[in-house]
Amino acid sequence: MLDLLIIGGGPCGLAAAISAQRAGLKCLVIEGASVVSTIAHYPTYVRFFSTAEKLSLGDMPFVVATEKPTRRDALAYYRAVVKHFEIPLRQYERVTSIMRAGEAFVVHSESRAHGAMQTEAKAVVVATGYFGSPNYLRVPGEDSPHVAHVYREGHEALDQDVVVVGGGNSAAEAALDLWRSGARVTLVHFGPTFDKKIKPWVLPDFVNREKEGSIGARWNSRVSRIERGAVIIVSPRGEERLPADLVYVMTGFAPNMDLLRQVGVPIDPQTGIPSHDPDTLETSVSNVFIAGVVVAGFDANKVFIENGRYHGDKIVARLLGRGAPAEPKLSAELDT
Repeated sequence: MLDLLIIGGGPCGLAAAISAQRAGLKCLVIEGASVVSTIAHYPTYVRFFSTAEKLSLGDMPFVVATEKPTRRDALAYYRAVVKHFEIPLRQYERVTSIMRAGEAFVVHSESRAHGAMQTEAKAVVVATGYFGSPNYLRVPGEDSPHVAHVYREGHEALDQDVVVVGGGNSAAEAALDLWRSGARVTLVHFGPTFDKKIKPWVLPDFVNREKEGSIGARWNSRVSRIERGAVIIVSPRGEERLPADLVYVMTGFAPNMDLLRQVGVPIDPQTGIPSHDPDTLETSVSNVFIAGVVVAGFDANKVFIENGRYHGDKIVARLLGRGAPAEPKLSAELDT
């Protein structure tokens, strides 16, 4: 039987596995897709906010030629982490339920290669991240074929009318990349400007493109419906019809709490935060822990790789009956 089963093979799940192995605990990571699948689904051009040092795991150096690592840098690094630390990892295996079995747990899963699986563990960490659970607009037409909630690159949008919905980094970067790929781009956001945590090298680029008329923007505007070839918005000007061959809804994601609910962990309906002890990350169900952005509920901007990589240390300290380590300080760009 495992001492610790970690559900989710993102950086925070891998970090928890490293902490467990260093403490002599028998552990396993189960990942529904590929290792660090959220990063794998990032747009091809993404560059991180954090320096490589603050994305590293287990004191293994993360060496890159530039200050801020790219998506490809990160994918290569985390693959190397799995190999270097010999992390027990089962990929492409989706966990379907967690069941209490006396003092332990039976975790049911569906493996792409092996079908139905059962794994027993004394303790479980839910580190499933947020990717795959988009924040939907919930407007008519959002499920149309030309609407996407994930953005990879702008090549497909050459000479197309495109609407980007959102006011964060993802929306701003997507709009710029689409314009550079030859699309006619309009960004729509319900606020008067971008959200607070826009990368400092992205904001002036977008502002200048908007000023010169290269990219359109509709602030204080909401999408009311999506039709074939158009997005209908309500703005200070009234109802407006924007031409749209492609629509990218970049409104972020929310963590999936289904597994925690199944095992009996209460979820705060206002914050989305599972009931837990912040010092140990143990939920109100004994020996069920959370790690990564799941800890933050609906506000994913409170947990990053920078601080989530230390969650495993808290969990292992609780399992070994030790005091919780101090919370690390975030980079200035993130700590706002």
